[in-house]
Amino acid sequence: MISAQMKEFKIGDLTIKLPIIQGGMGVGISLSRLASAVANEGGVGVIATAGIGMLEPDFKENYLEANKRALKKEIKKAREFSKGVIGVNIMVALSNYADLVKTSIQEEVDIIFSGAGLPLNLPEFLKPNGSSKTKLVPIVSSGRAAEYISKKWIETYNYPPDAFVVEGPLAGGHLGFKRENIDNPAFALENIMVDVLKVAKQLEEKFKKNVPVIVGGGIFTGMDIKKFLQLGASAVQMATRFVTTKECDADDKFKQTYIDAKKEDIVIIKSPVGLPGRAINNKFIEDTNNGEKKPFTCPYHCIVTCDYKQSPYCIALALLNAFKGNFKNGFAFAGSNAGRVKEIVSVKDLIQTIKKEFES
Repeated sequence: MISAQMKEFKIGDLTIKLPIIQGGMGVGISLSRLASAVANEGGVGVIATAGIGMLEPDFKENYLEANKRALKKEIKKAREFSKGVIGVNIMVALSNYADLVKTSIQEEVDIIFSGAGLPLNLPEFLKPNGSSKTKLVPIVSSGRAAEYISKKWIETYNYPPDAFVVEGPLAGGHLGFKRENIDNPAFALENIMVDVLKVAKQLEEKFKKNVPVIVGGGIFTGMDIKKFLQLGASAVQMATRFVTTKECDADDKFKQTYIDAKKEDIVIIKSPVGLPGRAINNKFIEDTNNGEKKPFTCPYHCIVTCDYKQSPYCIALALLNAFKGNFKNGFAFAGSNAGRVKEIVSVKDLIQTIKKEFES
């Protein structure tokens, strides 16, 4: 183990003063308000792009343009409220993935975090003259995935990843693990990060550049942060704890769902997109588990892996309803620690609390 301090780290030429990346939470939970607040405290604020256009008036009729327009708006708003580091989270599984990546690079967002699939062609969207400011960071769940992505990027684009996020099975939302591996100690974050650290070290030696490893999934306290920094991570990704902040973009009823949740309420569901996911149990989830179908029309095939004709419900619509506080027709994704949050605080106060926990 190494001595840990909550100190700044670098991704390329970006200096990040606080080694905390706010995890991207899709369908409206982390937009410009939350992202800018985290960036103002020295961390990386992240706008989630999944479902970002669903609040635009022409979303159903003009899906692609509505999403691009909404993303531009959110990046601009985040820049208005913060001079800090702003990232976006773009799921590979999104059918408009390329559009969102191109838009983010055009808007000169600082970092693209990309997972929910292997982002094998992400560097092809960078400007050909090497003038792009945007850093590219794949989200992986194994050293094997990190190695494969690196090999592909280097062979095809001569571009090694700028950093890695390694996400463990205690994360919220869609998980990059088979159901039977979620509770398997071999797949715990402490174990899977080791192989990713090895890949990063090899890249650093070969390309003479810093390749930090960021770890996420189940990290809740300052003590958790200290533990993973001691194990060799450069920073952590946290999401659940930022939900119950005043600046979180979700409805207050969404935040209250986290506060009211008990440990036993956090469940693994089978998502219509073909992946396991972690959520807060409610009647909507119980009904669908019992075979009830929730009728919907698909305005656009937003997730590549979703067989919407066979799906019992539209997950994008369910998450949008939850974002608005309508839990009769939706549910909240959440990390494994959602039952531990007890109050709504400002991002500034939360960061101060985390620092005190770290120092203690």
